[in-house]
Amino acid sequence: MAEIDVVVIGAGQAGLSSAYFLSRAGLDFVVLDRSPRPGGAWQFRWPSLTLGAAHRVHDLPGLPMGVVDTTRPSSEVVSEYFAAYERTFDLPVRRPVEVRSVREGEGGRLLVRTSAGDWSARALVNATGTWDRPFWPRYPGQETFLGRQLHTADYVSREEFAGRHVVVVGAGASAVQLLMEIAEVTTTTWVTRRPPVFREGPFDEETARAAVARVDARVRAGLPPGSVVGATGYPLTPQVRAAMEAGVLNRLPMFDRIVPDGVVWDAGDDGGDDVGDDGGDTAFAGDVAASGGGRFVRADVILWATGFRPVVNHLAPLRLREPGGGIRVEDTRAVLDPRVHLVGYGPSASTIGANRAGRAAVRHIRRLLAAPAAA
Repeated sequence: MAEIDVVVIGAGQAGLSSAYFLSRAGLDFVVLDRSPRPGGAWQFRWPSLTLGAAHRVHDLPGLPMGVVDTTRPSSEVVSEYFAAYERTFDLPVRRPVEVRSVREGEGGRLLVRTSAGDWSARALVNATGTWDRPFWPRYPGQETFLGRQLHTADYVSREEFAGRHVVVVGAGASAVQLLMEIAEVTTTTWVTRRPPVFREGPFDEETARAAVARVDARVRAGLPPGSVVGATGYPLTPQVRAAMEAGVLNRLPMFDRIVPDGVVWDAGDDGGDDVGDDGGDTAFAGDVAASGGGRFVRADVILWATGFRPVVNHLAPLRLREPGGGIRVEDTRAVLDPRVHLVGYGPSASTIGANRAGRAAVRHIRRLLAAPAAA
């Protein structure tokens, strides 16, 4: 079993940022990454998601991304950038390594059990993100559906849906992006549990701070963090306005159940669009009458754009979860175990937030371990 100062789990933006500051602090550390190659979750994004269409990717500390072609797939551009970052700073990243559990070790250390052996660490930075834990809601009749069900994590391209009516579920950025893309080759219906939020004007610093503060308040209370991006709303770009005018973004409230060939709103809920319906054909192309006075929409595909949950199950042996369901975190530190730092969790689950959190985590770890200051 290897002994080390710090184990970092995950080599996305949060993990690489933490590794950079750990290296500068002169600490002995290793980064364990489950993915097959550099790029974090970005390497798995669908090819049509160009860098220009993605949420802004902030520079990692110490190495600007520089001028890049924003028309290229974000999966390629970010993966190349992360790979160059690892090489430039000679970061000790080991992959593919799956962390199976983190538990109490001997002598006040943490025992990190992995597919590549065990590590004994004095501190831990958990930077696992959310990509490996897509959230699938459960609805009555879901198992009877004869068409295809997939999550955004499984999405590849719009062409696979040509000629098939697609029901897209979810109100976040991925749902909006994929609706606009899929609607170019087929018909769609948009369904959300809550009315979607669209944002007028630029995404300024004040808006960002307010969104981060809301998420931070949740994690300080031990609640599931929610999404920083989800708290800001989706910008009303020219593309979004055009999709609204075309009827693509007409939204229906959540259906009650799933049947073999579609989705159903029961009697008493006619599925009326409570955010405005201009009668566009695209959103309602699969709509037909249903028995019992409700509404039925035929579906060949249900695409669940329902987000992700933090990947923290491997921390379960440490019993960090609060009664509210989340891990209570204050400035990256798990309140119930200050040896454990969560970076890219809650308020730091954004590219710029992960950079700041990586620096903060290492500052706390240096104090915890009484490490000498970096030269």
